[in-house]
Amino acid sequence: MFDLGWTELLVIGIVALIVVGPRDLPGMFRTVGRFVGKARGMAREFSRAMNDAADQSGVSDLQKTLKAASDPMKTAMNEVRKTTGDVARDLDRAASLPRDPEGPTATTESGARAAPPASAEDRTPAPGAGDKP
Repeated sequence: MFDLGWTELLVIGIVALIVVGPRDLPGMFRTVGRFVGKARGMAREFSRAMNDAADQSGVSDLQKTLKAASDPMKTAMNEVRKTTGDVARDLDRAASLPRDPEGPTATTESGARAAPPASAEDRTPAPGAGDKP
């Protein structure tokens, strides 16, 4: 707000120490702190009241319309980003759905349903494959 750096604050502190004295300096800083706090609170309340008045009069809607009209490319790109975000979210949601434990059901060219692939437990060994001579 006032754009005071550390060096300026140090100079102000030294001058205050010399002028006020070390005994009364903490009380003075406490009083200044309260004053600054009250001033910030009043400024915050004023800003809030002005924003509320602007919202009630429709200034924010007019501001959005003017921004959209002044930069149509940005508005279009925002719509594209929103749409691609929706598509990406839908794809992520579809990818996270639980899958059918039997796997996808395939169809043949004639439209008949193909049998799901057999699991290792369903397979029976060929006759004589497990016999030892």
